[in-house]
Amino acid sequence: MKFGPVPLDDAEGAILAHATSGGDVRLRKSHRLTGSDVQALRAAGLTEVIAAVLEPDDVAEDEAAGRVAAALGYTGISPKPPGTGRVNLHAGVAGVFTVDKALIDALNRIDPAVTIATVSDHATVEAGQMVATVKIIPFAVPAKVLDAVEQVAKGRPAFHVHPFAPRSVGLIQTVLPTLKASVLDKTARVTAQRLARSGSHIIGEERVAHREEALEPAIAAMTARADMVLVFGASAMCDANDVIPAAIRAAGDEVLAAGMPVDPGNLLVLGRLGGKPVLGAPGCARSPKENGFDWVLD
Repeated sequence: MKFGPVPLDDAEGAILAHATSGGDVRLRKSHRLTGSDVQALRAAGLTEVIAAVLEPDDVAEDEAAGRVAAALGYTGISPKPPGTGRVNLHAGVAGVFTVDKALIDALNRIDPAVTIATVSDHATVEAGQMVATVKIIPFAVPAKVLDAVEQVAKGRPAFHVHPFAPRSVGLIQTVLPTLKASVLDKTARVTAQRLARSGSHIIGEERVAHREEALEPAIAAMTARADMVLVFGASAMCDANDVIPAAIRAAGDEVLAAGMPVDPGNLLVLGRLGGKPVLGAPGCARSPKENGFDWVLD
């Protein structure tokens, strides 16, 4: 592709780099000049335009964007029609987005003319939300560049939206004399709101003393009723043998993690009982603001 000043005598078929006007003529950026356009511009006193002239092996930006998008493997995602060298891809359902970052990096390194951007790996997305975009930077791309993109992308799924599956959730809150009932009530409301985005719901709540011997039977009983159990401690977990992780072990199963390298949310406990997840929520999960607990929960 050639880009720059183009004499009007050679401009038919060229693609305008900028909106151009002369007399009564108004032509938008990216407009492909026709013979009548050239005559009108010449009549208005112009002698040249800034434009792109495609070579025989160039692929125009919209077609190129469509080819790149078609080369990508994905599920739970729908592409929009190409326009202005771009194809936007949107989530078909609410869920969790995952991406092969190594593949996207490799594709973006092939040529600066071809770019692919996505939301973060494991991001929570809503139905209809844009999760990725293919953008062709110039007005056209050599066919060999697209061939290389298609070769690298071939047979390698790029990204997916994994749909939420509604779960029945048991909520347990431990209690100390200093903890107000209003805090527990707010926690239950915020948790119900959090679960709503996945279509999940709380099937029961229990409030017990902040002691291992009180929490252990509550976890065991709630696990028998629900797909998942959430435990909010009256006091934040401060050791792998603290009340919540100790109660999970006492109930008969394992603690996979006590602490997580993220802030806010580092005091999370992740366990399982009978193959079902048991999450000890960090204190920040009492707030509706996004934190590490959301990522694990989703």
